[in-house]
Amino acid sequence: MLIELQPLTPVFAAEVNGVDLVSGLNDELFAAIRRAFEEYSILVFRDQPMDDDQQIAFSKRFGRLETTVISNPAGGTPFARQSNIDINTGELISPDDRRMAYQKGNMLWHADSTFKETASLCSILTAREVPPEGGATEFASTRAAFEVLDGVRGAEIEKLIVEHSVLYSRSTIGFTFTEEEAAQTPPVAHPLVRTNPVTGRKSVMIGAHASHIVGWPVDRGRALLKELLELATQPKHQYRHEWTTDDLVIWDNRATLHRATAYDTSRFRRLMQRTTVADVAA
Repeated sequence: MLIELQPLTPVFAAEVNGVDLVSGLNDELFAAIRRAFEEYSILVFRDQPMDDDQQIAFSKRFGRLETTVISNPAGGTPFARQSNIDINTGELISPDDRRMAYQKGNMLWHADSTFKETASLCSILTAREVPPEGGATEFASTRAAFEVLDGVRGAEIEKLIVEHSVLYSRSTIGFTFTEEEAAQTPPVAHPLVRTNPVTGRKSVMIGAHASHIVGWPVDRGRALLKELLELATQPKHQYRHEWTTDDLVIWDNRATLHRATAYDTSRFRRLMQRTTVADVAA
């Protein structure tokens, strides 16, 4: 066996042991990781002390990296910086700072980049500095949400299109974009149901950025999206990751949602670096 997998829930997520991602991977070992990714949706690796260049090199094995939108603290780079540390001074950012207000959106259930014309294949998050308490990340399976539907209901929703918008999702927490930021991220439309091209399993493309069903009354569409979100986020469909320094977690944005949980941003330092891989086949 090339890699050792320890399932973390009966539904999805596995810890991968005995692999050194920092030193690089041969093609055979990466192929085994990629197969596990398709099967489990979330892979957890411990003790991977990566720097930015190493994370970029590993992430590129999955495909083309996104450039982060300008409203993120690391906008214009391959990284989405999830942190309360000022990138220039190294000091804690005030909880009242606009950069922290933007990051509050991470506490909504969402999949990364569904608000972009080319959605995301996966995200890779490394823990550089971790607070002593709080700051876990919770995941939910949108594949499980589809698979608990009966066949008739599943077939019905496969015909639907959803409009996704980061302007919508951030508006629900009271965050306002500048004209320049809003122009960079106009609303986009995606099919509600996605099929994994490797496994054939289906999932629903939902979460905070999902505004409404195209062609339906807004209230009716949002009621359906809420119903699917409740299916996906049942406790039996969740995995909660408590971070330790040098953890690396990969998740499939086609088949999962995630959300950040609170920590004391005025006392504790936290630095997480995320790279996001575009789903160029979408």
